[in-house]
Amino acid sequence: MLRLAVFVSGRGSNLRSIHKAIRERRLSAEIVSVISNRDDAPALAFAAAEGIPVLSLERVPIDEHARAVLEFIGANGADFIALAGYMKLIPAEVVAAFRHRMVNIHPALLPDFGGKGMYGHRVHEAVIASGATVSGATVHLVDEEYDRGPIVMQRTVTVEDGDTPETLAARVLQVEHAIYPEALQLFAERRVDIIDNTIIIRS
Repeated sequence: MLRLAVFVSGRGSNLRSIHKAIRERRLSAEIVSVISNRDDAPALAFAAAEGIPVLSLERVPIDEHARAVLEFIGANGADFIALAGYMKLIPAEVVAAFRHRMVNIHPALLPDFGGKGMYGHRVHEAVIASGATVSGATVHLVDEEYDRGPIVMQRTVTVEDGDTPETLAARVLQVEHAIYPEALQLFAERRVDIIDNTIIIRS
């Protein structure tokens, strides 16, 4: 079973989908801490209401983020990190401490439409502007760069004629909610091998 620290910045819809999957026994995990870069993140309020220990980094000096995060999640016994709409680059010290034990979900088919500044509606605007006929969601390992870690799982959606960033985002979000718990369950079942920075899923 995974002991998850979940990082959030906004509403926390992926946090809620993970929480629901755990309740429904589709995911062998426990959320033991939730961290945000914003005091007012609705996701933080949701976690607190569920009795999950929470930490806001908004008032913590940037150069103390790594220490604060590692101390907090260590005190709560986390052994895996899931980024769920977290809009800040993870400190290198945290990446090193959780190498191959930290994943993110991105609202596009990486390696396209990823990188610094590519989040939220910006991603969907770029997909539509490119003329792409498919988009989707990607779960990937986290390294020191935005959206560049090895891919664990992807699922596609069709970009429809007349799509707006809002309509495309809504369909992609449904996919995110489906595949994130599935990907985490692969780690819970120890079915993910990482060899030479390449993901191998065992049956």
